Amino acid sequence: MAKISIQNVSKVFGPHPKQALRLAAKGVSRADILRQTRTTVALFDISIDITDSQLLVIMGLSGSGKSTLLRCLNGLIMPTAGRILVDGEDITSMSSKKLRHVRQRCFGMVFQNFALFPHRTVLQNTAFGLEVMGVPEFTRMKKSKEVLERVGLAQWQNAYPGQLSGGMKQRVGLARALALEPEVLLMDEAFSALDPLIRQEMQDELLALQEDIHKTIVFITHDLNEAFKLGDRIILLQDGAIVQTGTPEEILHAPANEHVARFVASADASQVLTAASVMKRSEDAAVLGLDGPRAALRKMRVHSIASLFVLDRHRRFVGIINAADAKRMVSEGRSDLTEITSSDIITVRPDTPVTELVPLMADLPYPLAVVDERQRLQGVIVRGLLLGALVEHNRGGAHAA
Repeated sequence: MAKISIQNVSKVFGPHPKQALRLAAKGVSRADILRQTRTTVALFDISIDITDSQLLVIMGLSGSGKSTLLRCLNGLIMPTAGRILVDGEDITSMSSKKLRHVRQRCFGMVFQNFALFPHRTVLQNTAFGLEVMGVPEFTRMKKSKEVLERVGLAQWQNAYPGQLSGGMKQRVGLARALALEPEVLLMDEAFSALDPLIRQEMQDELLALQEDIHKTIVFITHDLNEAFKLGDRIILLQDGAIVQTGTPEEILHAPANEHVARFVASADASQVLTAASVMKRSEDAAVLGLDGPRAALRKMRVHSIASLFVLDRHRRFVGIINAADAKRMVSEGRSDLTEITSSDIITVRPDTPVTELVPLMADLPYPLAVVDERQRLQGVIVRGLLLGALVEHNRGGAHAA
């Protein structure tokens, strides 16, 4: 079961909601509906399932409906039509009391403008949500200190917001949400007000934090590179409707329409492409216990390569050997490839972004192995493949533009 299931949700603002929705169902544009009915269709027929521990990014231009959708998730805004199920319960039919309980138990929210109290210390700001819930002072301070440690602000707990940088203020906002121990984090343009370098740092910290806490996160942004960097899955909105859903790779390589194509044309390929998208299958490999130096040299000769990856009998990656060492082993009458296998070498996972591959391969004297979490060889990357993928993406972006 999905953690959150959004089912045919629409939201309109204005005096004639039923008429506006009927016109929207007929394909009438948002602008024409506003002109005819003085009613704005903010969202129309949105259906999304959000799974547990997923980092979902909802993106679109200003006015696309993304912030309205976020506020519908926790009942701050009630939809005009449709249902929103949280753990199978429909929040649109809950009493005010039960909705408040679900909101406190399930949701934490991080805002763009930090929303900190200037007269409260970092620790007091972090504990504010727990204070509102009536949590005893000792308990709320203990929890708040723990989450400040987690976000790297323990030494600033007695400082005031005016003494903090923008990035530190946003960490306090994140800590305040985490102190509530929510099941779902809602982040509305949370990093948009930060300087570019600090913004990148906060993105990295959020990804690292997610590796630890495994929360369900719904992140709103209008920045494509940010969406592609953060999102397990991305929802693209246009005029209150979903125009495409997919992984960064799917959206990059198969944009649903011209609007999406223009959008992705501006993407930084080094943030979007991953090792999986630029690697090729390894020509061959030597297997310890089965292959000796002569077999390894033959494989290198057949594929016109000067080095060869080495696997164990379970096909797990061990390392790499080169032709010169294999020839010397043959001349010396030795046969155990472990003696010449270099195991202390760099490997990457399939989801490693190209932005990390470029500096890794700058002076790498051997091809880069791509392995999965079980250390099984998935493919190989050489400089030519990497540069070719970047050039091809940039060419595609120029055509789309």
